[in-house]
Amino acid sequence: MYFVYMIKCSDNTLYTGITTDLQRRIQEHNVSKKGAKYTRLRRPVTLVYSEECQDRSSASKRESFIKKLKRKDKLGMITKKYGESNGI
Repeated sequence: MYFVYMIKCSDNTLYTGITTDLQRRIQEHNVSKKGAKYTRLRRPVTLVYSEECQDRSSASKRESFIKKLKRKDKLGMITKKYGESNGI
């Protein structure tokens, strides 16, 4: 099982990625050198959106689609799923 996720960085930007373990990946973004270079400069990060995908291929395609969206559309996804934009 794979997850596509969005995190909010300390500067209110959004980062999208994929993983098989959400908790581990968010921890890596926050404290490890394994976190993405983009997020290492913008800690702490907070998980604001996630969805399950069956395999790596579908997760990668979904990640690519989300990354191409405008910020307002990403915020709309968060609001639609969770009922609020998590202060973004």
